[in-house]
Amino acid sequence: MPTWGQILNELKRTQAPQGSGWDFDGVRRKYLKALHDLTKRAVILYSTAFLESRPIPPTDLQIGLQDIPGFMEAVSNVEEKQLDLILHSPGGSAEAAESIVTYLRRRFDHIRIFVPVAAMSAATMVVLSADEIVMGQHSQLGPIDPQFIVQTPEGARSAPAKAILNQFELAKKECKDASNLAAWMPILRGYIPGLLTQCEDSRALAVGMVSTWLKQYMFAHDKDAETKATAIADWFAAYESFQSHGRRVSPDEAIQKGLKVIWLESDQKLQDAVLSVHHATMHTFSGTPAVKIVENHHGRAWVRMSGQVLVQAPPPGVSGGAPPLSRAERRRLERGRR
Repeated sequence: MPTWGQILNELKRTQAPQGSGWDFDGVRRKYLKALHDLTKRAVILYSTAFLESRPIPPTDLQIGLQDIPGFMEAVSNVEEKQLDLILHSPGGSAEAAESIVTYLRRRFDHIRIFVPVAAMSAATMVVLSADEIVMGQHSQLGPIDPQFIVQTPEGARSAPAKAILNQFELAKKECKDASNLAAWMPILRGYIPGLLTQCEDSRALAVGMVSTWLKQYMFAHDKDAETKATAIADWFAAYESFQSHGRRVSPDEAIQKGLKVIWLESDQKLQDAVLSVHHATMHTFSGTPAVKIVENHHGRAWVRMSGQVLVQAPPPGVSGGAPPLSRAERRRLERGRR
């Protein structure tokens, strides 16, 4: 398998069609095509630069409705009815995840989702809509408990919905003693009208969507589909089980809970093909302004960069894609990572 370093060396020997910089798109697309040639299934990459050290607006990285045109672009020239989706994302909007899953499910009869490193939060919800999940020993999913932004006198703060509900119950108990009111008032000011109901409803929404997808797809032929799907969705949404929204769910834990997880290491050729796509994509994020890529095995791509989106439908033999960084820009990025 070409390692991260070996693909870097491969990139150093290339030159972009624009005449300057390395051919990030050409190398990445070579490995996307190689994966398709191996599996004979459609391949779509959805990957973000959320592990990059450079400053990137969170909205550019999150799953959102703005991603729908990207998936439309990636699906537009695909004929296969079986899909391999490579997913690397910190999460985002549960409602957008629902729209993406609905769109892909109407187009493909069977979906296998690969998690090369991490698919967290709303990205975990997308993963749980798969017929099969493929994870490596290093891969991780995450909790799907909803998160809320609460305005406080010190500024905006993020908190799990269940933690907000638990804290309010604690406040009700402690505020029976009037001497505690002064300590609680700054916190309770952030509880805007409807917040507690929204916290309860958002968790019900996440559990409902995930349990429905599990019943319809992964457990479609299982006589205990309803029981398994509900138990798994409840566990992923249980704040008390994780105590942190960034907590890792390993492949072993996912299997223990009853999910159909296939070890990436069980097929060496498949592992090589998938991780080569991932490594090439990470180099693209390191060496270009791209922060999100939705791309298929034909090279049709939707690329988000700072402040703009590029749509690429390169003719045969032309790589196209995000413009490479200049040598000076690459040096500035490297200094920022040290």
